[in-house]
Amino acid sequence: MKKRTQLMVALLLAATSATQAQRSITSFDDNWAFYKGDATGAEQTTFNDKAWRKLSLPHDWSIEGPYDQANPTSRGGGYLPAGIGWYRKQFTLGKADAGKNITVEFDGVMANSDVWVNGKHLGKRPYGYSSFIYDVTPYVSFDKPNIIAVKADNSIQPASRYYTGAGIYRHVRLVALNPVHFTPWSVYVTTPVATTTKGTVKIQAQVINTTKAAGEYTISTTITDATGKTVSATGSIKTIAAGQTADFNLEAQVNNPKLWNLDEPALYTAVTRVTKGKEVLDDVKTTFGIREAKFEAATGFWLNGKNIKIKGVCLHHDGGAVGAAVPLDVWVERFKLLKQAGVNGIRTSHNPVTPEFLDLCDRMGFVVMDETFDTWTAAKNNGEKGYNLYFTDWWERDTRDMVMRDRNHPSIVLYSVGNEIHDSLKDSVGFKKYRDQQNLIHQLDPGRPVTMALFRPNVSGVYANGFANMMDVVGQNYRENELIAAHEAHPNWKVIGTENTHVLNMWLALRDKPYMAGQFLWTGFDYLGEADWPETTNNQGLFDRAGNWKQQGLQRESWWSDKPVVHIVRKSDNAGAGTWVANWTPTDFDTYDNAKVQIYSNCDEVELFLNGKSEGVKAKPADDSPRDWDINFEKGTIRAVGRNKGKEVTSEEFKSAGAPAKIILSATKTKLANTFDEVSIIKATLVDAAGIPCPNADNLIKFAVSGAGKIQAVDNGNILSHEAYQASERKAFQGSCIAIVKANANTGTITFNASMAGLPDATLTLQATK
Repeated sequence: MKKRTQLMVALLLAATSATQAQRSITSFDDNWAFYKGDATGAEQTTFNDKAWRKLSLPHDWSIEGPYDQANPTSRGGGYLPAGIGWYRKQFTLGKADAGKNITVEFDGVMANSDVWVNGKHLGKRPYGYSSFIYDVTPYVSFDKPNIIAVKADNSIQPASRYYTGAGIYRHVRLVALNPVHFTPWSVYVTTPVATTTKGTVKIQAQVINTTKAAGEYTISTTITDATGKTVSATGSIKTIAAGQTADFNLEAQVNNPKLWNLDEPALYTAVTRVTKGKEVLDDVKTTFGIREAKFEAATGFWLNGKNIKIKGVCLHHDGGAVGAAVPLDVWVERFKLLKQAGVNGIRTSHNPVTPEFLDLCDRMGFVVMDETFDTWTAAKNNGEKGYNLYFTDWWERDTRDMVMRDRNHPSIVLYSVGNEIHDSLKDSVGFKKYRDQQNLIHQLDPGRPVTMALFRPNVSGVYANGFANMMDVVGQNYRENELIAAHEAHPNWKVIGTENTHVLNMWLALRDKPYMAGQFLWTGFDYLGEADWPETTNNQGLFDRAGNWKQQGLQRESWWSDKPVVHIVRKSDNAGAGTWVANWTPTDFDTYDNAKVQIYSNCDEVELFLNGKSEGVKAKPADDSPRDWDINFEKGTIRAVGRNKGKEVTSEEFKSAGAPAKIILSATKTKLANTFDEVSIIKATLVDAAGIPCPNADNLIKFAVSGAGKIQAVDNGNILSHEAYQASERKAFQGSCIAIVKANANTGTITFNASMAGLPDATLTLQATK
């Protein structure tokens, strides 16, 4: 055994130093032609697309608008356009790729996509959220240009209860493979033993031999840590017959591993290769984490032996002004805000997300509930012509592709197979629909549990008819008292809140019940759609579309953050009328004299000051409720001081603002690579002569960019605004608006200018960098 191990290590070292002839992955995002509308014959190579719009992917044409109450997407799709869109691209394959297997990988096309290469139809995928791969080897040429054509049909509406976007809105890749290679998504890495002293890493993989001869092949995996240091290696040798596949099971040990957790999400890389002699035929890089995650009936969720409450939010896949084609940096900034609010979990509501979204969850330390569908066969209001039309024929393929694609992400701790499903769950037919999905996921990813977001379980009877007994973890939307009662009647059930509102008693249900594993608030960010005209956006988020804190976000931070928190809010109108706002500038100073003030804080005590005079000290309530003051309004400064054990640990203050006098610009980053996923979100804030933000200002701000950049989108977070997102101006809302800027050259200076009538211009400089 020792000699065999030594031989294997020698083979691994030889493989890593051998000539690299493995898979070639090329971005397929650039140089597409696009046409909005149907185009007869556009799949044919002879079709003339010279008049079509030239663009790069990802691309969501629906977000381009305009808003119209008559648009068939209606309230679900946010009154944005739907229809058919065509994409065409010419590409050339090098002679070095002749004899290789050529595939095209789509991360998602919205929706009902058909794909052709050189006039040959490759297939159709109804579900716009699914990633899929087509083998184009039989249809491509290596001695002349090739044409790929994609038709995305969103014309049948209403197809969703929330905004979907339209077109090839995610990344696309062209992959060239040697005839002997790994089958798609077959490399599967698990860590059945995960302690600080030992990590056992298991690697499963499937290799296909498309040649006409059998051969002996070595499958090996080397594991490196975040610094690139090799920490383990393993391998196996098998003979694979011509035209056949072979499954491989490897195991490696990592000594004293760094465990993936929420605070330090340590990641490793497994490079799995298939070699013949010294030639590397294929390799797959898999990022993974060594960690143990489990749910317990009595105590909820555990990560690496630590009992943790999942403080989660639901997120839809749109990024506000950018629609469904979301640059990764938009998610980076959103995740930073969620972290600040104390959020540690994300539910992908209610569909598969982009691969890079999950990569980011891995890197930033969020646990994820990965969800498949919003509907099974029963339709829902405002989405009657959605996935319910395709579930019966496609659920297995779509579930399989999502799980196989996603299962290596350490962030994923739970799968969900449905949200508020309206199919009957009272009979064997309903039971089978759930059981089939759960069994498939268990087959593909045995280490993770399955749930679904149950809809009014006491009404549907699923707590009493045996349905809930099948679930690995019982998930329920809202009605926390029902879930509490269900667990106390069935203490062997593992339970989690799959969708929850922002009110205090729902937080207490999580805080005070040890068995409650977690909850997912509806929602983390405001999202497009699911709104009644003239509103275009569902506004139940902790943050608005533009990334501004909302009242419920401020309060949630006081409940969920581990850092000292104090926030001041007041009722916007006199004597307790209106909404909660975080400022000290009434819209009408003359009629505002009685201010109802609340302080959100996790500090032992809070003292409130108005123009330097104390308005009293209040201790933290046992039930985490806000601390209330009723004070006479005075123009000036209101300040709240939070203390722990008598020592000041945090404070917040607001000052009454005058008229807007200048524009202040701030940027999320000042260096940008010329890629789709890098952007800078520039915020323009109107302030008075003393630099105090003007929260009631709604003036029009105009933007201009010169040099090596461009404006991708603008926004202000106003759910009533029907302004275009792809524009160079925006009205301020609550005193500010944003522009999303990207580089359009590899190097150079980007000069950003903001102007408003009657005020001096504001300028900010960014750099385009390689």
